[in-house]
Amino acid sequence: MARIVITRPLPPEEIDVLRTAHEVVVHDIGPDNGGDEDRIIEALRGADAAITLLDNPVSARVLSACPGLKIVAQCAVGYDNVDVLAAKELQIPVSNTPGVLTDATADFTMALLLAAARRLREADRYLRDGRFRRWEMLELLGTGLSGKTLGIVGLGRIGSAVARRALGFGMRITYHDRGHSNPTKERRVVAHRVDFATLLAESDVITLHCPLNAESRHLIDASALARMKRGAILVNTSRGPVVDEAALVDALRSGHLAAAGLDVFEREPDLHPGLFELDNVVLAPHLGSATRETRRAMARMCVEAVTAALAGLDIPYRVA
Repeated sequence: MARIVITRPLPPEEIDVLRTAHEVVVHDIGPDNGGDEDRIIEALRGADAAITLLDNPVSARVLSACPGLKIVAQCAVGYDNVDVLAAKELQIPVSNTPGVLTDATADFTMALLLAAARRLREADRYLRDGRFRRWEMLELLGTGLSGKTLGIVGLGRIGSAVARRALGFGMRITYHDRGHSNPTKERRVVAHRVDFATLLAESDVITLHCPLNAESRHLIDASALARMKRGAILVNTSRGPVVDEAALVDALRSGHLAAAGLDVFEREPDLHPGLFELDNVVLAPHLGSATRETRRAMARMCVEAVTAALAGLDIPYRVA
């Protein structure tokens, strides 16, 4: 019987599969309750397998302190919290949950885009504050999407799914991606590849779907924001540190950007205080994959990876 440690509660109906053959220990470790390296080490010491989340620091120090690990199964697509190089050196496989949250995150991206463009946050407050007295021709005017240019940073699974949805709203799709051009994908989503400078200058809406790495950290900084169209909208459902929040607050306050929709944050769960003060930003607590179906599927993929690793079989969804 192997010892499997899960750092945070997951859908129990999926985890119960592991309990039939193994010891399963579920913690609740996060940045809000001392989720630092020491606590992760304490939890994982003696474990044969770990299922972790994005805000768990699975560093080289953590991995070295837990040499019995046969797998770290990350319950997310992103895995920049895991020191993959150290895992490779220590021969500890790492898996993630690709693909399964594509549609949920693309749907939520469009929800943020629409809420920002049509000023739903402001409208909701206007109504709740009792200020709605009559229909007004010039009240709370937003931005229509038909005929507007959507600039997608990262035309991977989620970026492509967003493009397909945006086509239904009559938007023109451009994208920037550091990878090689993919004519087949471009034809499928009717997307035109442009350089980053052009995307910034010509997009009415920019949505971010790139991984977090050294090159993408603060990709959207003060300089990039200044090069965006006046009145443009920014949506981020990728990773928080891709955007310099202080610079974004300045751009929103000045009116250079019309609005923003954010599901992820630079120092999550902390937010730049200026974001709370602004009416033209829609905020969500990292809900991109938050459907019952998707979260169960993510947990199921981790269970599959752990089960394979403990049985000595090829590990599905392996990234390292």
